[in-house]
Amino acid sequence: MTTEMTTPMTMDIHEILKRLPHRYPILLVDRVVELIKGERIRALKNVSINEPFFLGHFPHRPVMPGVLVLEAMAQAATLLSLASMDMVLDDKSVVYFAGIDNARFKRPIEPGDQLILDVTLDRAKAGVYKFTGRALVGDQLAAEAQLMCTMRRIEA
Repeated sequence: MTTEMTTPMTMDIHEILKRLPHRYPILLVDRVVELIKGERIRALKNVSINEPFFLGHFPHRPVMPGVLVLEAMAQAATLLSLASMDMVLDDKSVVYFAGIDNARFKRPIEPGDQLILDVTLDRAKAGVYKFTGRALVGDQLAAEAQLMCTMRRIEA
């Protein structure tokens, strides 16, 4: 019996822009440091005081909104799904959230933090993908959730 070794992939911002339709200010993945097709991804989001959401969330103590942390995890999950299927989204396809379960926020994410997005593919069945996502700052857990996503064709 032979064991096939899977070489982890990486992606810089140029590769990410080719694969995700998101653009500023909603693109929330800056780099993929490790991706193993069909298994997991580890990606980075550098959090800067220049992010537009910090103007109102909160002016006296800037904190990255939890919904954007979940969105960052979902974008990493999308990159994992697409790479696992050897697919690039075209302008007729979109990936949607289908569900978010057990979301927990453990520590605030502030300007200057580097968000580490660890997402594992738990299940893929009938076009619905289920993931476990964790967002860390250093070795501290900032947020975690189970995510479900699905891909759909856009009708003209």
